[in-house]
Amino acid sequence: MISALVAGLLLGGSLIVAIGAQNAFVIRQGAVGHHIFWICLFCAASDAALIWAGVYGLGAVIAAVPAFITVMTWGGAAFLAWYGIVALRRALNPVAMGVDGGEAKSLAAALATCAAFTWLNPHVYLDTVILVGSIANARPPGEQVPFAAGASLASLAWFFVIGYGARALGPWLASPKVWRVIDGVIALIMFALALKLVT
Repeated sequence: MISALVAGLLLGGSLIVAIGAQNAFVIRQGAVGHHIFWICLFCAASDAALIWAGVYGLGAVIAAVPAFITVMTWGGAAFLAWYGIVALRRALNPVAMGVDGGEAKSLAAALATCAAFTWLNPHVYLDTVILVGSIANARPPGEQVPFAAGASLASLAWFFVIGYGARALGPWLASPKVWRVIDGVIALIMFALALKLVT
């Protein structure tokens, strides 16, 4: 059971440790100190829900309905392109945002944006539902639960580390020039991911 837990932890960690749209959003929210606990919790809970759904067979359903991934791909690309434009506009007109500063979204708006990054990303279904689910179900009987628990734990740890880690950089982020670079990089990531989805 311990080996299955560790295997799930390692797989989950290897899949999530990448600078994608969701991670970039969490880092930015952490840096400005807006609703970071709830953002991290929402991301981790979403990953866990998808992982457990994959273990219990949702991957087979998604694989049987190719139109689902197609819709998620185009919807996700459109959202990423829109958010890239927003980030680019911020980069062109940067302002300093310390941990207690900046323009704050409401919690509902922040969670809605986070939900779009999470649930409109077709890769999240391929990685968590299909890949993690299929690997979990290929393990010996009885190891599915600890494997999924390990993968879920990796997600939980990762989001809280990057969220609160970014907040610790608050004093360094009190410069519009730094935010110009951060938002410029975020814009490039969003555009690149949108292009990758549609091509």
